[in-house]
Amino acid sequence: MKTILKGTSSEVIIDTEGPVVIIGESINPTRRKKLVETLSKHDFSFAIELAKSQIDAGADVLDVNVGFPGVDDASLLPLTVKAIQEAVDIPLCLDSPNPKAIEAALKVAAGKALINSVNGEEKSLQAILPLAKEYGAAVIGLVMDDDGITQDPEKRLAIAEKILNRAVQLGIPQEDVVIDPLAMAVSADPNACLVTLETIKLVHDRLGLNITQGASNISFGLPMRVELNNAHMALSIWNGLSCPIANPATITAFVRAIDLVRGRDDYAMRFTELFHQMEALKES
Repeated sequence: MKTILKGTSSEVIIDTEGPVVIIGESINPTRRKKLVETLSKHDFSFAIELAKSQIDAGADVLDVNVGFPGVDDASLLPLTVKAIQEAVDIPLCLDSPNPKAIEAALKVAAGKALINSVNGEEKSLQAILPLAKEYGAAVIGLVMDDDGITQDPEKRLAIAEKILNRAVQLGIPQEDVVIDPLAMAVSADPNACLVTLETIKLVHDRLGLNITQGASNISFGLPMRVELNNAHMALSIWNGLSCPIANPATITAFVRAIDLVRGRDDYAMRFTELFHQMEALKES
């Protein structure tokens, strides 16, 4: 299954049988005081700086989230999208719980964006899926619904099927639905990772869709977060994760190694290319 995203002129293919695509997570005001301060002033220089640094670190797609208390994201998100796409040519993942902000951003976004996100709640399905259809966007489907978040992988799969079926009924190609199995903090529930991993496997095996997740969600509140995230990421990729939302500075080398081990990097070209890039940065 191939999900194609586009920037102004660039194209990224997320492929269930291909190498992992990294969606950079850093353009997000959460725990980034400087980003809140600059965006509040409609100063997009820091957002652009984050965009460029993530691309340099290996991001293939950029998640763009401008949510912070008191923000008018229906106004700010499209302005941020325009500023970023004027500076870099890369597909974007438009991240907001506000359908009005998503629509405003879709109106100005060049290429083909990824919407983050719809879920199985009826209100969400009715608000977001028509936007994906109208603007030709791909969409992330979160496996939660009007009953909340279930800890049963089979029920999470059923929600993924519901989102997929509703999307297809509207005329959205099935390849444009990417499923998020909901990675939850293992510090709060020792079985959280197991539920997510089983959901990934079920979605991969039965629906064949591309799969994303927040790479750092599971380690919240714990020490050695990078090591824990990487352990979960390796198992997730093995079970079918194809496009994690992550910090490329901490995950790219790890992902390139996994792709090589899985036989998805012919002659170790991408792995060695990254090595030479890292060596050049050390010398500069």
